[in-house]
Amino acid sequence: MSYQRAGKIPQKRHTVFKSQDDQFYYEQLFGTEGFHGISSLLYHIHRPTQIKSISEPKDVTPKIAVGKNVTPRMFKGMNVAAEDDFLDSRKVLLVNNDLKMGLAKPRKSTPYFYKNAECDELLFIHEGSGTLKTFLGNLEFSYGDYLIIPRGTIYTIEFKDENNVLLFIESHSPINTPKRYRNEFGQLLEHSPFCERDIETPTFVDPVDEKGEFLIKVKKEDQLWDFVYATHPFDVVGWDGYFYPYKFNIKNFEPITGRIHQPPPVHQNFEAHNFVVCSFVARMYDYHPQAIPAPYNHSNIDSDEVLFYTEGDFMSRNHIDLMDFTLHPGGIVHGPHPGAMERSIGKKFTEEYAVMVDPFRPFQITEEAMKVQDPSYKTSWLESEDHSLHDRSQE
Repeated sequence: MSYQRAGKIPQKRHTVFKSQDDQFYYEQLFGTEGFHGISSLLYHIHRPTQIKSISEPKDVTPKIAVGKNVTPRMFKGMNVAAEDDFLDSRKVLLVNNDLKMGLAKPRKSTPYFYKNAECDELLFIHEGSGTLKTFLGNLEFSYGDYLIIPRGTIYTIEFKDENNVLLFIESHSPINTPKRYRNEFGQLLEHSPFCERDIETPTFVDPVDEKGEFLIKVKKEDQLWDFVYATHPFDVVGWDGYFYPYKFNIKNFEPITGRIHQPPPVHQNFEAHNFVVCSFVARMYDYHPQAIPAPYNHSNIDSDEVLFYTEGDFMSRNHIDLMDFTLHPGGIVHGPHPGAMERSIGKKFTEEYAVMVDPFRPFQITEEAMKVQDPSYKTSWLESEDHSLHDRSQE
């Protein structure tokens, strides 16, 4: 990420910084990976450490239904239950030691502040719009936005209405743009499928100078605590650095295409330790005169593969609905459904949009995922004389 600054900051870090009425501002280092990773310096009106109380923790550990999986599976996101509360609405579907992912359908804005004290968060907006409000500023969001929220960010979300669907990822390591698309200075390269102009940083807002009781829900190690602080967390008068939330819209991803079918890494958008996130977007198909646009059969020996379908028709699958998740476990061959390869030949363009997550350690499947599983998916590659009839019976 590039250097950013907003609001009022002193000329020199770690020095006396006062307001016009001679009151001290309080500096906070906000960063990751100790003192080695990227960071920002924030300047508060009040000390950001004034805890009034801490509740007993609420356990939010996902309940595992399948610990070791080799079965291809489909989960019907349309059937995931909506909840009023933002955190209650998060239904973790898949988990390993590196990340959790799932779907959230919150109906209400958050009446509290929230901090994930352990994980970076990625929120993909499948439906809905509103404002992500943080102690560094605000980000307006709508369909197709990825919101990248570094660990430790204090935020609240204001939705415009009750119709909201968010794909979420919680990562135990920082979520970054792919290293192969950046030079040694961190700048995105010319062949990258997106650039800094596509990334939107928070809009700075005036600090809130209030005392009272302010609830911040803090999550760490699958426990959720209620912290009550004596001052408003959004009292930041200025900040600078490299560590901040941002947004990127999937429709700003510029697809890389070729004469023959390109492998999934050309769709990569983000990476973290032991997983990547890819964006499948509207694009021209392969232009060799005998090209087969449908993906060839393959077995990702080293990773599971999860696809979340968000817009359009997905060419290689039969009877896919929006909000569906498909899981193809590592080591098990998968590919186009019967008839999909043949249908793709001669096609020039696709309007599909999907988010793909490839973890390099196997996923466990939660009880929430099993509630919305389509059990027929595993046999949906069986051939019959009439592909369309067979596909309808299986899906």
